[in-house]
Amino acid sequence: MFGIVRPCTHRLTDGLKTEWMAHLCGLCLALRADHGQFARVVTNYDGLIVSVLTEAQTGVTEAGRRKAGPCALRAMRTAPVARGEGARLAAAVSLVLASAKVRDHVADRDGLLARRPVAAAARRVARSWDKAGARTGRDLGFDTAVLVDAVDRQTGIEALAGPGTSLLAVTEPTETATAAAFAHTAVLAGRPGNAAPLAEAGRLFGRLAHLLDAVEDQAADTATGAWNPLTATGTSREEARRLADDALHGIRLALKDAEFADGKLAHVLLAHELRTSVDRAFGTTSCSHGTPGAGQGPVPGNPYAGPHGPVPGNPYGGDNPYGGSGPYGGGGPMGPGGPMGPGGLPPQFGGGAPQAPKPRGFLAGCAMFTWLFCTCQICCAKKYEGPWSRKKREGCCYDCDCGDGGCSGCDCGDCGCDCCCCPCDGC
Repeated sequence: MFGIVRPCTHRLTDGLKTEWMAHLCGLCLALRADHGQFARVVTNYDGLIVSVLTEAQTGVTEAGRRKAGPCALRAMRTAPVARGEGARLAAAVSLVLASAKVRDHVADRDGLLARRPVAAAARRVARSWDKAGARTGRDLGFDTAVLVDAVDRQTGIEALAGPGTSLLAVTEPTETATAAAFAHTAVLAGRPGNAAPLAEAGRLFGRLAHLLDAVEDQAADTATGAWNPLTATGTSREEARRLADDALHGIRLALKDAEFADGKLAHVLLAHELRTSVDRAFGTTSCSHGTPGAGQGPVPGNPYAGPHGPVPGNPYGGDNPYGGSGPYGGGGPMGPGGPMGPGGLPPQFGGGAPQAPKPRGFLAGCAMFTWLFCTCQICCAKKYEGPWSRKKREGCCYDCDCGDGGCSGCDCGDCGCDCCCCPCDGC
């Protein structure tokens, strides 16, 4: 499961957490019901927002819920899950975009996809997903061709982009695709007046998705020589952050112009959790549930640590012979910057700069995803290795970057909401 909106369950009220899981499971089961078991690999956190927006406009109805059987990702518990046109639209959009991603990997000859038989099999999977998504889209009155066209244009735009190219020119296809999906939720809900504001919210959400993906992958892309929008256009992280903040503000304004029957979950995800996603991507927040690290202050109980760094004369500070700049510390000859490499090991025994693991190919990634899925690591593991990218990720139950036991630093005032939907009491 992937996506930029991954809410920490410590910040959601019990009711909103149940609703969020209902839409996540509803998307997964809609993929299975319409397109088979294998299609469930494209389940993602952002796709469920389409289902959330549809239900936010119609309100929760008895027909919009059903009781699902035990699932390994729910610790073998039953649960109410969303069903209906919103979940099916989310499934169709997820399939078509995943199909485009597979074709992109085939074109780049990534991993095992460099081999002709594997690439041919991947192309067949992509074609089947295209047809399945288009079929469901037609049933719902949604033309998935707009998504396919947007993704096809992306390759040409990236080929022409260079220093000085506007970053927004690169993000435009993603914006167009998400705008179309968000706007169609108004059609399904029978609220045509919401189409324009939701299209605007979708356009800006697509911009954010593209921006945050570029920010999070920039270091790895630089190391591997992969194409990255920020590097290719020469856009600074400061400018990317400004664009992200502008998009956040625009999404909140667009949501105010839309009419919802029950917009609590949609507001929390798109007004509050999206802000957290931006902070997480740019490294401006830290998880209080984790251990202290760089920039998080001194380790509790350290008698030689001051509030703003090492105390002068501290025998265990950074300038002592055993600290960060000493012969056995991180900056000395035995550390990462010295000839002995990390941990004081010479290069022939694993010293030197650590190498990022190579991404897996499509089929190898699918096999690893199946293993992670069946062993509940995607949901329950504190850390696991991404099945395709091999980047370290957090299970959705452990993605905690909020204050201890609840919501801290709530920005309700920034969005001007009444906070009837916010998990912060009295905010």
